[in-house]
Amino acid sequence: MSSVAEMTADLRTLVECESPSADTAAVAASADVVAALGARLTGAAPERLVVDGRTHLRWRFGPPGARRPGVLLLGHHDTVWPVGSLLAHPWRVADGRAYGPGCFDMKAGLVQLFHALAGLSSLDGITVLVTGDEELGALTSRPLLHEEAARASAAFVLEAAADGGALKTARKGVAWYEVHVTGRAAHAGLEPWTGVNAAVELAHQILAIGALDRGPGGATVTPTVATAGTTANTVPAAASVHVDARVPTAAEASRVDDGLFALRPVLDGAEVEVVRGPRHPPFEPSSSAALYELAVDVAAALGLGPLGSAHVGGASDGNIVAGDGTPTLDGLGAVGAGAHAPGEYVLVDEMPRRAALLAGLVDAVRAGSSGPTNPVAADRAGRP
Repeated sequence: MSSVAEMTADLRTLVECESPSADTAAVAASADVVAALGARLTGAAPERLVVDGRTHLRWRFGPPGARRPGVLLLGHHDTVWPVGSLLAHPWRVADGRAYGPGCFDMKAGLVQLFHALAGLSSLDGITVLVTGDEELGALTSRPLLHEEAARASAAFVLEAAADGGALKTARKGVAWYEVHVTGRAAHAGLEPWTGVNAAVELAHQILAIGALDRGPGGATVTPTVATAGTTANTVPAAASVHVDARVPTAAEASRVDDGLFALRPVLDGAEVEVVRGPRHPPFEPSSSAALYELAVDVAAALGLGPLGSAHVGGASDGNIVAGDGTPTLDGLGAVGAGAHAPGEYVLVDEMPRRAALLAGLVDAVRAGSSGPTNPVAADRAGRP
């Protein structure tokens, strides 16, 4: 097993190469650093996949052209932190905690991933995909995720753990929408009654949108950025609002989608248009149940103590592969707290333990699998 000191040193190298998602040059530089780490610990260089300027990395281990479905390990090397964040939040280690932009989400997960692979006797049947745009919703990496999901019998996601190190066994799906209102402009002082106030219509629509919300245990439907009008003395002719929907099940996703597209104008002469944006399918508990039970057994065999599980609202690349039918377990990355926030940290003593858990899971899946459990993979594996 790798030492805490070795893994902490590798984490520092990744953290000190800043990689905000929107900065394609920074993400490309980060890919070089991640590629070097992976090559050093596995003995193999990755494929470098650049899509619309965004850099992703893939390792496929085993005989070329092998059709047997294997194990997919997922991570991302982009972060939400802009270049220069290290000046305000420098790398440091104190009281068993490593601090720095992106350390928890999710560069420590990458360190754990490659150190886990370094401890395996064989890497056959393993694919590693490290994307460079997860924080943007997998805008360019989504086809790669679908491709690898179809080849995998199980996927392990190295996103940060939930509170207390719990594994993430379900995630809400995410859907974004824009609601656009068209009214009619008029002078606000001389003859406002001749106009159709898009801001007033938008207010009615926002109340209707909010009524679709079911609270923390169900779908959350949140109007976010709203705009209306052009000048202070003109009846607004246009208005819009963004909507963030988080849905625990496919049925709830359909309910919210149907509800939004059922919106109708209240004011005479107003028009309402709903536009779908990017989305991640729900990662439902059934996708992770068998792998979580396996993780409990592996942790017990390794003496790692009891595992916990959590259902969370944020989405990850795990939603995409789980939505494709691949059994998926998430939250196998760092133990710590503070993702996307000042003070983000990782408990460094947990890194070797989490690497050992991942290595044990990969070996258990490869040793115990009698065939693909992903129907998409099964179909493809059977083709000539």
